[in-house]
Amino acid sequence: MADEKVTVVDAQAEIEGRLKGKDAVVHGRLKGEISLAGRLVIAEGARVEATISADAVEIAGELKGDVKARSLTLAEKARVQGTVDVKVLVVREGAWLSGSVATGEKSVPAAEKPSLPSVQPVQLPPRPPEKADKA
Repeated sequence: MADEKVTVVDAQAEIEGRLKGKDAVVHGRLKGEISLAGRLVIAEGARVEATISADAVEIAGELKGDVKARSLTLAEKARVQGTVDVKVLVVREGAWLSGSVATGEKSVPAAEKPSLPSVQPVQLPPRPPEKADKA
């Protein structure tokens, strides 16, 4: 993200609308929809009320809304309220998350699931009796 151009929402900025692009950092306030092909950083002190779709999302500020991403990292001071649908979720100690969370690989319909071989129980031989200690 450092070598490429990044969209930056300044700390004094208040934006309402739709943000589309590759990478973005939000320091101010944004309300609406965010759709990125790369990474979104919601910096400490930022307030976002939006539906987010991005490859990777890092939150240190506040988010009220839905997140759909490959990975989501919540920093120590992150405050998130909404629906989270990600493959990888990292929540640092001190972060706050309230809402619906779905992580990991998506569930595969029963017709597409590989069938597992049936497993038969194994009969173990009886344990030999334990010898009592003579005191």
